[in-house]
Amino acid sequence: MRFTDIRYKDLHIDSFDLPIEQAWCILGGNGSGKSHLAELIAGEARPKTGSIANLPQRVSWASFEMQQATYERELANDDSDFMDRIDTGTSGLGILLESGCDETTARDLAERFGIGHVLDRGYKLLSSGEARKTLLLKEILSHPDLLILDEPFEGLDAQSRQELSALCRDLIESGHRILLLVNRLDDVCDWTDRLAVLRNGKIICSGERAEVLQTPEVRHIMEFDTSALPDLPPPPSGDRIHFDPLIELKHGRIQYTEIIQFEDLNWTLRPGQHTIVTGPNGAGKSTLLQLLSGDHPQCYSNDLKIFGYQRGTGETIWDIKQHIGLASAAFHREYRAPGNALTTLISGFYDSIGLYNDFTREQLAIAKHWLGAMGLRDYANTPFRQLSWGQQRLIIIARALIKQPPLLILDEPTQGLDDLNRQLVLAFIERLAALEHTTILFVSHRQDEHLPLFANRIHFSPSNKKGIRFETEVTLGEKAAASARE
Repeated sequence: MRFTDIRYKDLHIDSFDLPIEQAWCILGGNGSGKSHLAELIAGEARPKTGSIANLPQRVSWASFEMQQATYERELANDDSDFMDRIDTGTSGLGILLESGCDETTARDLAERFGIGHVLDRGYKLLSSGEARKTLLLKEILSHPDLLILDEPFEGLDAQSRQELSALCRDLIESGHRILLLVNRLDDVCDWTDRLAVLRNGKIICSGERAEVLQTPEVRHIMEFDTSALPDLPPPPSGDRIHFDPLIELKHGRIQYTEIIQFEDLNWTLRPGQHTIVTGPNGAGKSTLLQLLSGDHPQCYSNDLKIFGYQRGTGETIWDIKQHIGLASAAFHREYRAPGNALTTLISGFYDSIGLYNDFTREQLAIAKHWLGAMGLRDYANTPFRQLSWGQQRLIIIARALIKQPPLLILDEPTQGLDDLNRQLVLAFIERLAALEHTTILFVSHRQDEHLPLFANRIHFSPSNKKGIRFETEVTLGEKAAASARE
């Protein structure tokens, strides 16, 4: 492919050759223009000026946006209101068969990628990691002339990342063409032999992967300057309510028909016991957090006490949510209400998807402060869904932090963030923990996010070879910190 004098949205590419017979990786931070470049290559848009020669005929593009579109399609086709049961939608196998492959091929590749056991589940019942792997496989199975993998490792556990990388290596060796788009240095794979760096819509360097990674430009744009960290925006005024314990769960259990996700989980969370939650995709990490936030129906069938309320004794969902800040892939996916970046932030004060209340001057000032802290001051009036995926995620995180609540639930919050923004968010979390009025629950697959503040750990591990049932282990203090590091 040859790009000449390209002008499209924030892209300004004067001249760039990208031979698809080579395995290329494009590295760029949030808002650098990677997705806009993919739109042009996939034929989903045309440049305002300039030309692109030798575009492949059939291009598949696996991205967060594609995952969101698939979920919204499943919601639109939901027939639960006309059935005597919940419509779980297209099965995982059905999603894979949309690629045009046969069932045997689909099941064989799914087993290799560790999702063979979920193929008969409805897509809407899959965890975010399972759904992501399913859609990645769908695009691989379509056998395009060029496969664009846009942040493919985000949301995957360590084993799944290794499996995907090995699969890509095999595909390339068998003649498939892959273009990898990433925003983190750690995700630049060794099966790519060429690397281009995109910044502010411009290609600032390109060439042999090993050589480009040593250039000062790459090291500079990926270095986080802690001295430039902005102040933590202030909390809203008013008295703080103290709860001790925050959570009491006795013999916690989640079961879907014959599938037991976890059982016999006994756990008490007290103020200041910051906890990291670990385990493979589909183990129940997000489900556990949804029990706490009230977003999972089985919270009423469990012996769960939160903020002094015994669930199922007449409390409202708002009695619970007012004390929680939440950021997760599921919440990001569900935030489909109209509104701009600023109103999305302010909605965090009211725990609503969309803003339906009059807000105060103080709330407006705090929201603007958070926009500035996240480097998004110029996007206050931009519609939320028109922001890049990484920018949307920063808004969702700031929305969770804006109340500085008694309990902060962060389910893989840095998913989709580049190295600099990820370190910015982690620094804010450390500062918030130091104030000692917010307790943090944090789900992560990344080893470098096991911060020292997480002295407690809940770990889910498979208890059988199929990985259908998971056992939980709650560890405290120094043992938990050492276990997480391992």
